[in-house]
Amino acid sequence: MIVCHCATISSHEIRAAVDWMRAADPETIITPGKIYRALGKRADCGGCLPVFLAQMEQCDTFGVPDLRGAARFTPAKGVRHEGRRKGHRVSEQGFAQ
Repeated sequence: MIVCHCATISSHEIRAAVDWMRAADPETIITPGKIYRALGKRADCGGCLPVFLAQMEQCDTFGVPDLRGAARFTPAKGVRHEGRRKGHRVSEQGFAQ
């Protein structure tokens, strides 16, 4: 079945792309954009996205990976900013009057 008429993407191509991405990296987060790029195509109108997402969810290998054990960023003790230099922190630049 053709899912995206603008880019001519079939449900078979979506399933093949999901399977290929999951085999290449079991922990990857699969999105419609990644599927379009894997197929060498681009989304145009976006009208197909509900059907596109439904086809993705029907794939056996689509599931979201368990990332609870993944490494998380922990800031250094006592650091209360996002890592930018002091001059780039908007909250500390003051306002022009």
